[in-house]
Amino acid sequence: MNKKVIIYTLGKMIKVEGILMLLPALTGFLYQEKEAYVYMIIGFLLGLIGHFMSRKKPKKTKIFAKEGFVIVALCWILLSVLGALPFYFTGEIPSYIDAVFETVSGFTTTGSSILTDVEALSYASLFWRSFAHWIGGMGILVFVVAILPESQGTTLHILQAEMPGPIVGKLVSKIKVTARILYYIYAAMTVIEIILLLAGGMPLFDSIVNSFGTAGTGGFAIKNASIAYYNSAYVDGVITVFMILFGINFNMIYFVIIGKAMVAFKSEEVRWYLLIISTATIAITLNIMNLYPSIFTAFRYAIFQVASIITTTGYVTADYGQWPLFSQIIILFLMFIGACAGSTGGGIKVSRIMIYVKNALKELNRLVHPHSVVSIKFEGQHVSKQTINNMQTYLVLYLVVFCSSLLIISLQNIDFASAFSAVATCLNNVGPGFNLVGPVSNFSSLSYLSKIVLCFDMLAGRLEIFPILLVFSKNVWRK
Repeated sequence: MNKKVIIYTLGKMIKVEGILMLLPALTGFLYQEKEAYVYMIIGFLLGLIGHFMSRKKPKKTKIFAKEGFVIVALCWILLSVLGALPFYFTGEIPSYIDAVFETVSGFTTTGSSILTDVEALSYASLFWRSFAHWIGGMGILVFVVAILPESQGTTLHILQAEMPGPIVGKLVSKIKVTARILYYIYAAMTVIEIILLLAGGMPLFDSIVNSFGTAGTGGFAIKNASIAYYNSAYVDGVITVFMILFGINFNMIYFVIIGKAMVAFKSEEVRWYLLIISTATIAITLNIMNLYPSIFTAFRYAIFQVASIITTTGYVTADYGQWPLFSQIIILFLMFIGACAGSTGGGIKVSRIMIYVKNALKELNRLVHPHSVVSIKFEGQHVSKQTINNMQTYLVLYLVVFCSSLLIISLQNIDFASAFSAVATCLNNVGPGFNLVGPVSNFSSLSYLSKIVLCFDMLAGRLEIFPILLVFSKNVWRK
């Protein structure tokens, strides 16, 4: 284990976070808020600490797989713990554990909140929590790889550890250029959404932070009623379209941009992703149409919530906890399915679900034809045994983490739907759950123990379990 390169990289991360805090500080100054000074001071101190940690570059900067996983896990933990400091020292979130919960939820793009009155926050803090979505959506380390000078290290291991999905590749030969391309696409789509929301009459500040939440598929709202506050079919439509777009593998969006749209349209995962959204929307629309004045209104709310949940954004325009059980079960399924691999969305991922199904069908076929040799293909390529083994390991660890968390949460003696959906929504980085943690409620009533467990779940879900568990393995830290 190359500990020096880990400390060096952590230092760069802390320095970048300190610089990023100047943006909410500037926002606070624009609105003449005293909280701006807190962000400025903490940002300066973090920049100073990061500078001292990274001022001396290690002689050996090679990053292997285990360093990549450990760096990613420690960075996300450290940035969340430090990113919570402004919330705590401004006094806007008096409990530090609550502040950490809110920050972890922001960086992991979960969107679960402990705030009972989000509108009471300063503009600086509203900007910081939504900006955390934007940075965490594509990945803080992918961001740093894109903007900092390239080292001799094998940064693909960082990209693999941080980008969600079973298979991670490069768009071009250099990782640094790949990271930049991803962020160029990401930023451009965010700017387009901001412009479209402005065109619909949404204020500039609201347009920016709501676009941050959509781009990162995070869903932190700046109004207590979330997106329902604007009561606009146009706003709902714009955000729905962009939630779906940000849930698509960015490689496919890149192919469309460079004129290879057919490659994207032929993608199995994209087709199934859109098919799931269409099927779920139609089913829910038909199920809830008697609750609304017209089928068009029912469709508007149905497609928004379907897009919000499958992409794990978590914005709400309707209290789906009041919908029929059939619709609630569909929403629960969507929480687990998640978006496409290589997107900013969470969940198990459509690609994994497809490969699991194909593998199950292959095994069933083998029972009937024991001597047949059938390989699994995904996106026109053979899926290796190693990939399938990794996915099966992931699923086992996912279930272990889920069941363990559910047992601990149950010690609080809350109802089953609340406990189950709290773990499901945090581990899948969705945001709202049901009942006590539903779309019109929050996580403030949970105990500190439950919040700590859910913080772990949010980090494990965003990093897809392996990196966060490897940090606690003694074998990883051996020379």
